[in-house]
Amino acid sequence: MPPAKKRPRAYDLARTRTAVLAQFAHVREAVRVLTPEQLALPGLGEWTVRELAAHLTMALGGVSRAVELPVPAGGPKPETALLEWPFSTARRAAGIADFTRELAAERPDLDALCAETEARFTERVPAGFDDRLVTAGAGTMRLGDFLVTRTVELVVHTDDLHRATGLDIPYDRQALAACTRLLADALADKAPGGSVEVRVPPFAVVQCIGGPKHTRGTPPNVVETDPLTWIRLATGRARWTEAVEAAQVSASGERADLAPLLPLMG
Repeated sequence: MPPAKKRPRAYDLARTRTAVLAQFAHVREAVRVLTPEQLALPGLGEWTVRELAAHLTMALGGVSRAVELPVPAGGPKPETALLEWPFSTARRAAGIADFTRELAAERPDLDALCAETEARFTERVPAGFDDRLVTAGAGTMRLGDFLVTRTVELVVHTDDLHRATGLDIPYDRQALAACTRLLADALADKAPGGSVEVRVPPFAVVQCIGGPKHTRGTPPNVVETDPLTWIRLATGRARWTEAVEAAQVSASGERADLAPLLPLMG
């Protein structure tokens, strides 16, 4: 019998909304000081920094568009569960890339774009919002779950923007925590079990991979790393072997090799 999957983690709706807005504010401040020369630098893959910055506005813009649509029909249950979302991004990558390039070309004033995006989000998703179903790119989701995915988009691409420009951009603690936890839980959902304990202090501890289950004392198979390294591994920004060799990841035990399971997001 395969290992049972655990109940999904619960997220506080108000704190998630606050975290999304806080991280976007950090991004907006960073984008505001970018020079034309910096905006023309390579950003992510084939994107320039300008296109990467435009893409970051889509994290909030997608929520606003989803809320403006009618509530999806078909019952109270979402088509896409929160832990399924990380695995849905690869199949949508081409469409996202095309929309990003179009947005960057149509809206050259990035500061104005950020301001409009933030204002629209604040109006469409007020404090105390109704956690209803919405139609997102990945399918029908609960609005609260969709907001959790926005912390991943914002934190991951904040890191991309930092690495492309050298700017020291802050991370909202709650946004970083939600991003770390969702990706850790996605790993446990992908490879359920209790033979390996993955620690990402101070935000997440999960058990994964089938085999002898640890119940007491020090686990025989332990992986430990910091939040940003974990996020880079989970999204393909870093490679497992290189991270272990650089002592960015501690992996002990014969089963503590996550390389076959990474990255989680394409």
